Amino acid sequence: MFAMADITRTHAAQRPDKPALICDDRTLTYGELHTESCRVANALLDAGVTPQDRVGFIGKNIPEYFTLSYGAAKLNAVPVAVNWRLAPPEMAFILDNAEAKVVLVEGEFLGHLDKMELPRNPLIIEVGGNGANVSYSEWIEDRSDDDPGYPVAPDDTGSQLYTSGTTGLPKGAELTNRNFEAIMEPISDMIGVTSDSVMLHILPMFHIGGSGVASVGLFNGATNVVHRDVDPGRIFADIPKHKVTASFMVPALLQVLPMIPGASDVDFSSLETIFYGASPITEEALVASMALLKCRHAQAYGLTETTGVVTWLPPEDHDPGGPRTKLLRSAGTPVDGVELRIVDDAGNDQPDGEVGEVWVRTLQNMKGYWRNPDATAEAFPEGRDADGLGWFRTGDAGYMDDGYLFIHDRVKDMIVSGGENIYPAEIENAIISHPGVADVAVIGIPSERWGESPLALIVAAEGADPTQEEVIAHCVERLARFKLPTAVKRIDAIPRNPSGKILKVDLRKPYWEGRDRAVN
Repeated sequence: MFAMADITRTHAAQRPDKPALICDDRTLTYGELHTESCRVANALLDAGVTPQDRVGFIGKNIPEYFTLSYGAAKLNAVPVAVNWRLAPPEMAFILDNAEAKVVLVEGEFLGHLDKMELPRNPLIIEVGGNGANVSYSEWIEDRSDDDPGYPVAPDDTGSQLYTSGTTGLPKGAELTNRNFEAIMEPISDMIGVTSDSVMLHILPMFHIGGSGVASVGLFNGATNVVHRDVDPGRIFADIPKHKVTASFMVPALLQVLPMIPGASDVDFSSLETIFYGASPITEEALVASMALLKCRHAQAYGLTETTGVVTWLPPEDHDPGGPRTKLLRSAGTPVDGVELRIVDDAGNDQPDGEVGEVWVRTLQNMKGYWRNPDATAEAFPEGRDADGLGWFRTGDAGYMDDGYLFIHDRVKDMIVSGGENIYPAEIENAIISHPGVADVAVIGIPSERWGESPLALIVAAEGADPTQEEVIAHCVERLARFKLPTAVKRIDAIPRNPSGKILKVDLRKPYWEGRDRAVN
């Protein structure tokens, strides 16, 4: 049976001296990654962490994320990587909801702790901090490097990633050992990852495209170059330096790279595959990326709740200007072990070409939302069978054409900006607390750089005259920066149906006219 902890155990035995992680100026071999994660596991044990307890992480892409995650896995505990872009109250909600017993915090984010209320009083471990808490190096210094070797079951949770909900409160998607086992080999084959590969990881580890793809590289015994943050200069330097063969990037980054001075002078000859996802890509950006990087491009579509990729558009379907050009607008075909349905509002299957909600059935589907049975039941409207298989509602609207999935719109109101999911309800809840705002609706509008960006449409309170700057400043202390509205516009009234629901389709329509789909 597959277990996340077996990744370091296997490769420490087979290739102990091979670099597993190259993070800035620190390199960890597979043997060192295994040994240090064992020390972390024993430190967690001493802190009272038991199987299936949650362990929090707030930080960018640093080696300690991996040692904490695999240390927790050796106890059958569950890592919870918190989005470091969130505001302190949002972080606090996640840590409290997850009931985290230990939280590892990178020094840059220690100031957030002063603005948090953590009633469960978790043990705080700091990395590169100011000494106000126990340091990571001291915490593991004298710990045993014996592997605790706790047993795990297929349906035990191996990772908990938080995805925002339409209520404005994040939900913890529980991804199990069985979920990861179902996706590892199919995606490895699609990308072409082997123990000889060198993978570049740029996306944050709180994102399934970050931690999930990094797990694929480690699963295969590849060398993994991990960037703490997105830096095009470092990308250009590290691809030839480490002879990177594959990387997962978001469309916003692929759009920017060809525009950077000197990009065409970089040696990209080691690259074999670039795969992209998390938001749609324009044909122009794709053509420019293919011309610059001169390697195979492939597209992945998936969700946190599906442990990542459920459809794949392979390199042979990337044919700009050729007879298969229309496929560039698709999300590809289902990967092995994935079934798709297109369903209308009444639950009826739709024929090819008819738009409906995309439903997915696969062993990759999450166990459920942590401590949220109602949301889990809503996500699996037809329930699940004895094997745990059931149809998951993605919230995306699309249609099928000759076996290919085309994403058309969103059933929910979610905005995808630069690969980040933003739910209007979160922004609306922040803005409506402004005394000068009587009503508000937030919609996604086209953005050439980010795909979409949030626009706040407000109705001013009687006698008030809130400016755009005032409204955005009001949101700064309440929301992560990537959720801030990029613009605020005054309107006379928010249109609603008889039940009071905002008619966001009507509000979005003027901004998306002339486009063949209502996502960018």
